[in-house]
Amino acid sequence: MTTFNELIQQNCFSTDQEAKDRAAIELEHQYGCEVNCIEIDPSVQFAHHGRGSIIIAAKICSGVVISQNVTIGSNQKFNRLTNQWENLGSPVLGPNVIVADGAKILGPIIIGANSVIGAGTIITKDVPSDSIAYGVNKIKARDPHFDLVFHNPMPQRDQLIQASQEVIERYNHHLDN
Repeated sequence: MTTFNELIQQNCFSTDQEAKDRAAIELEHQYGCEVNCIEIDPSVQFAHHGRGSIIIAAKICSGVVISQNVTIGSNQKFNRLTNQWENLGSPVLGPNVIVADGAKILGPIIIGANSVIGAGTIITKDVPSDSIAYGVNKIKARDPHFDLVFHNPMPQRDQLIQASQEVIERYNHHLDN
C-alpha cells in the first residue's frame, strides 16, 4: 500500500498525469483528503495525514503545516446583475504558516509568512505576516517568543501522557469538590 506522503508526492509533483490522477483518487479514498494547488512546495507537511482536508490553493510556500479537517479554497460568487463571476481565485499561504485543526481559508487572499491560523478559524481576508488568526476574520500580532501548534522537535509521547494525566487529576479533583 502506498503511504500518505508517497501519494502526496505523486499527486502534487508527478509529471505523469495518470499517476497524479490515481494518487488523487487514493488520497480521497484512504484519507478523505484532496490536494489541488497551482504551486505547492515539497516541504509542506500534513498533520494526521490531512484527514478530511480539502486543499485548493493558488500557492503554498515552504515550511507550511496543515492539520486535519482543513478547508482551503475559493469563495467566489456570481453576480446576476453584471453576469460576471466575482472574488475569483484561491489563497496563497506564505512560508512557515501553521493551519490548525478545522480551519477554513477561503477566497483570493494572502496568508503572510510565519502566521498561525487557529483551530476552527474562518478567514476570508488577508492575514499579515507574523499574525495569529482566530474566530471569524480576527487577527492579532504573533508573539515572536512562542511557536504555536507546531515546532520541531514536537513533544515526546511520555510528556504528552504526563500532561494529559495531570488534566485528568484536575478533573477528578473537580468532581470531588
